[in-house]
Amino acid sequence: MTRWQPLLRPAALLALTLAAGAAVAEPLVIAHRGASGYLPEHTLAAKALAHGQGADYLEQDVVLSADDVPIVLHDIHLDGTTNVAERFPDRARADGHWYAIDFTLAELRTLAVGERLGRDGAPVFPGRFPADRRLFQLPTLAEEIAFIDGLNGSSGRVAGLYIELKGDHFHRKEGKDLPAAVLQVLEDAGYHEADSPVFLQSFEPATLKRLAGEFRSPLPRIQLIAENAWGGVPDVDYETLTSDAGLAAIARYAAGIGPWLGQLYQGSDDAGEPRITDLAARAQAAGLLVHPYTFRSDALPPGIDSFDALLALFVDRLGVDGLFTDFPDKARHFLESKP
Repeated sequence: MTRWQPLLRPAALLALTLAAGAAVAEPLVIAHRGASGYLPEHTLAAKALAHGQGADYLEQDVVLSADDVPIVLHDIHLDGTTNVAERFPDRARADGHWYAIDFTLAELRTLAVGERLGRDGAPVFPGRFPADRRLFQLPTLAEEIAFIDGLNGSSGRVAGLYIELKGDHFHRKEGKDLPAAVLQVLEDAGYHEADSPVFLQSFEPATLKRLAGEFRSPLPRIQLIAENAWGGVPDVDYETLTSDAGLAAIARYAAGIGPWLGQLYQGSDDAGEPRITDLAARAQAAGLLVHPYTFRSDALPPGIDSFDALLALFVDRLGVDGLFTDFPDKARHFLESKP
């Protein structure tokens, strides 16, 4: 018996979904950066709340410090969620950003973390946790895994890890090996076997192919899908990736895709009916899971009048296999309220 067998909800759902096109009745609830609708993203407090709210998986975006320690942080730079500009005013690069990779773990430990701010200094989501209360710290990936493992043990339910290797192409240019560092932490923590409740995700096909080929990792991989107009990842054409041929290619190195929800739902027509694309259906026909992002009750897309209506569209009509949400409690309540 493995350590996961007594508490198998995430692992069992994954096995069912991956087995010969089998479908699951209920999609996974993936806490996007934790319960980030209530507490600052990627803090241990946000992960604890998401765990208590019944999330199946907790997301970790991971970057490296100057001394090669995997840190849980959404961006490769620090200024959006920390007080780095106050603490190290002279350490920004020419583009005006402070990069995590330029700081040692000891230096990162001195930073205070709070709600995300835009470049204008205003909160990105004004109704969330007060932006002037920077009460938290940056966790390392190893610390977060130990924390979640402890919650799994004390609560009697397993919440899995959903790790994004953030900006791997940037790390390579800086002489860093992000995938190797992340896989080593997972191995040290005992989260490296095929039945471990872990997904690995990336916007970069080359990163996922390397995980499958060079590292021979048995952990399931998710190809994140962006818009070409967003930029950020050189030499990746997401329109090609979402073609039938592209989806067939993804199926050779990944278990699923993580599209932006705007790639599945594109507003309402003149009659008020939702305009949905066939991407989810084509991906599932190619044997891929579909885990769209990001479902926010305080930032509904045009044409949707409630969070439940948004979830109903994606769960009942599109039949997605999982969803990234800042509000895991609301997603869990919606799913448990269904017949």
